[in-house]
Parts: sequence; structure tokens; C-alpha cells
Amino acid sequence: MLDSFYLQYLFGGFVSLIVITNPLSKIPLFISLTQGMSLDVRKKQANWSCYYAAAIMLVSLAAGNLLLVFFGISYGALRISGGFVVGIIGYQMLFGSRDQGGAPVVRDKDDYSFFPIAMPGISGPGTIAVVIGIASEIAELPNVMDMAGAFFMTGVAIVLTCAVTWIVLRSADYISGRLGPSGTAVLTKLMGFLLICIGVQFIGSGIRTFIAGS
Repeated sequence: MLDSFYLQYLFGGFVSLIVITNPLSKIPLFISLTQGMSLDVRKKQANWSCYYAAAIMLVSLAAGNLLLVFFGISYGALRISGGFVVGIIGYQMLFGSRDQGGAPVVRDKDDYSFFPIAMPGISGPGTIAVVIGIASEIAELPNVMDMAGAFFMTGVAIVLTCAVTWIVLRSADYISGRLGPSGTAVLTKLMGFLLICIGVQFIGSGIRTFIAGS
């Protein structure tokens, strides 16, 4: 049976990522970009979007700490700045923003799986900040085996998040019809509130790291 220490990275990572990716909010973007495409092509767009998103998050998890070292950014600074990014995104989701659903979607090519669906749609700046923030916490664990297990469980959480997103995108028409605009708006606001909580947690963790290192 898995130790609770590893489970916290599995479930904690999954909840954090599923909240910030908010797969339901990607339904309007996906439908508008794939409108007029055949069913097979739409399925391929959903498949590759999730493949690309998973790759982006896994690379961020593996190489995030190396980038911090290269640019001389401390773990505390990363968590505080990442917390602000996540909190701002949550605020926009909770209270609305001018950009939310306002700009028309421009369709000028045949493949939208990488841009804009995978990035910045699914794995945008907030998602990358969360992944690197988790990676920075794992890097401070004293035991190598604990670090390896935590990285593995976070990787599983990334795969599960992309699997849920894949299911949502493949069922976009059905879910959109069942939820309607009001149902999607309510879920988006709930996700926004949870994101603000995650952002505050990141900022608090970063401040503690600064105090401990001073």
C-alpha cells in the first residue's frame, strides 16, 4: 500500500493541476477551433492537444529546477511569484475579466492542437508555475528515495490531469449541451476560488522558505 507521503503528491498535484487547467473552460475554445472539422480530425486534435500538454508539464517538472539554478532564482522567489500568477488567474476566473470570452477566435490553419489548445490553453503560465513550484518543494526533500517517489507521483498526477482533459475534449459537444453557459460559469467561479487558495498557499510556502534561508 502506498505511503501517505507519496499519496499527498499524487492527490495534491492532481487537484492543483485539474483546478488550474480547468478542462471544462477549454470546451468553448476547442469547439470554436474545430468547428467544421470531421469527427476523426476533431478526435486527433483532442488527442494531440493532451499529448503536447502532458509533455510540456513533464518537461517543466523535470527541468524546472535546472532553470531556476541557471537563472539564479531561489525556490522561495519562485513560489511567491508563482503564487501571485495562480492567484491572479483565480481572481479573473472568480470575478471575470475583460478578456474572458471577449476576443473572437481566429481560424487560419488546420492544426490547433499545440497552439493555442495545448499551450497556453491547457498548460499555460499558471500551470507551468504550479508544476515548477511542486518540483521546487520536491527538490528540498532530504531523502533521494523520497524525491524520486514524489517526482514519480507528480508525473502520474500530470498524466491523470491530461487524461481527464482528454475525456472532456472528446466529449465537448455533449458536456457543453448538458451544462449550458450558466453551469460552466458556476464551475469556473468555483475553480477560481480554489486557485486563489492554492496561490495563497504557494506564497506562504515561499515566505517560509525565505525566512528559513535568512
